[in-house]
Amino acid sequence: MTIPAFGLGTFRLKDNVVIASVKTALELGYRTLDTAQIYDNEAAVGQAIEESGVARDELFITTKIWTENLSKDKLIPSLKESLSKLRTDYVDLTLIHWPSPENAVPVAEFMQALLAAKKEGLTRQIGISNFTIDLMQQAIDAVGAENIATNQIELSPYLQNRKVVAWARQHNIHITSYMTLAYGKALKDEVIGRIAGKHGATPAQVILAWAMQLGYAVIPSSTKRENLQSNLLAQALKLDEQDMEAIAALDCHDRLVSPDGLAPQWD
Repeated sequence: MTIPAFGLGTFRLKDNVVIASVKTALELGYRTLDTAQIYDNEAAVGQAIEESGVARDELFITTKIWTENLSKDKLIPSLKESLSKLRTDYVDLTLIHWPSPENAVPVAEFMQALLAAKKEGLTRQIGISNFTIDLMQQAIDAVGAENIATNQIELSPYLQNRKVVAWARQHNIHITSYMTLAYGKALKDEVIGRIAGKHGATPAQVILAWAMQLGYAVIPSSTKRENLQSNLLAQALKLDEQDMEAIAALDCHDRLVSPDGLAPQWD
């Protein structure tokens, strides 16, 4: 089992907006969708999938368990509720969205509950999100690295998260990048603009291609058909060594997502 390199994110998209985005994306050829319990859009995503007519076995669907559902008595029932909303018998990947605030639920407890969900056939793969090196080690201690498909982390040209990436790689944990375009900030970057001009590409294509060339999965979202279509083309863009070095030099540890009460002590 592997994580598809390219998919559609649905963060901040709800109701008819997310239905339109997902249906358009599926029509354009997207087959990987990323949602979460806290996005409050699983039911709308499920509706869009059903209305699209795309067969379930063509899709790779990810959802994430919210912090309130991490205890061993809540995790599996909450995942079953997610499946019901998504109108499917299983998801392809289930992630722990954030570590439990103040370790209220120990890592071992929720990782073992997640592994039990996998054994029950509710999810094909399991993984983590927003985990630091220390938390990744705790997750490995609980279920083994072979059971952790990915760590989904904020990663963009401005936050390259190299320590976490290097440690994850040593332990064969794949990286999925979210906020890859840095909330659109990186689209205005002069260096990226120059690389885009050189390749006849868009800044978004350059950034997504950069992340995929480094081996990360990406899940950009959009509500516009032209952007959804354009982002898909990032998969065919090949950047040269100079391009990659120029983007590597943009790292300035500019973290955009660090919610009070949720964020761990970042590496």
